[in-house]
Amino acid sequence: MIFLNFENFLNNSIFTILFLVMIFQWIYIIIFPNKKIKLFTNFGVVLANFSLIGLLLIRWLNSGHFPLSNLYESLIFLSWTFILFYIILNYFFSNNFEIFGALLFPIILFIYSFANFSIPEELQNATPLIPALQSNWLMMHVTIMMLSYCSLLIGCLLSISFLVLNFKNIKIFQKEQVLDFKNLKLINNLIQIDSNIVFENKLIKILDNLSYRLLTIGFFFLTLGIISGSIWANEAWGSYWSWDPKETWAFITWLIFAIYLHSRIIKGWSGVKPAIIATFGFFIVWVCYLGVNLLGKGLHSYGWFT
Repeated sequence: MIFLNFENFLNNSIFTILFLVMIFQWIYIIIFPNKKIKLFTNFGVVLANFSLIGLLLIRWLNSGHFPLSNLYESLIFLSWTFILFYIILNYFFSNNFEIFGALLFPIILFIYSFANFSIPEELQNATPLIPALQSNWLMMHVTIMMLSYCSLLIGCLLSISFLVLNFKNIKIFQKEQVLDFKNLKLINNLIQIDSNIVFENKLIKILDNLSYRLLTIGFFFLTLGIISGSIWANEAWGSYWSWDPKETWAFITWLIFAIYLHSRIIKGWSGVKPAIIATFGFFIVWVCYLGVNLLGKGLHSYGWFT
């Protein structure tokens, strides 16, 4: 009873913290870039991180097993991994990462809200593990897969941000060509536009490079997760691969990002072309993780829609 009350308290607190962090990030970006607001936002991010850790630990103690046995717990874990990745990236790229935080935290809030308000309450409760999940592979395989999803999704979001800024710069450049250089005011405007382009070009390079690194890390985790899952499947069901819907879409996801890395490493592509592949991969990852779990019928299905 004590665990349940504290879990409910943390659930409500985390939702409030995530909402406030999102609002204050938007205020900092759009209205009032004050250092105190940024400090308050960073404090909220850290508080949300430790609150999610506490929530997962409570479920672990209450259920007696690692809290990744159903869709609800995996969504909570995914929310935490998003925040953890954000904290690490913000530490190394603090001067250029506020905009991305304003984009990322609405997604985190949506994931957390979906877990708490859309999944039926009876499927949110911690339950004993079915025989197939009673294995040490549960912690290793599922954790690695969640880390791969998180890294791939953030890398894809950075690629999408790259495409948006790149398209914006093209529009600015086109407008720049029609400026009348005889007009002093227009020359001043041009100087301002050029300074903005210099900043955004630097940001674009950071987004392209960071997206590449994160997608490489995510691909490594995905490969390791598929291998560990195959070994676990052989122990549980007597077959390394059964073309279950989850396994099929995991293979499709692997192929998409293998193509992405091939285009960058072998073909030498950079910029727009691989970013388009990553944008497509963003939706494939969501189908693999959430779509198959909700609508698919298979060994990995949480399937409460069906």
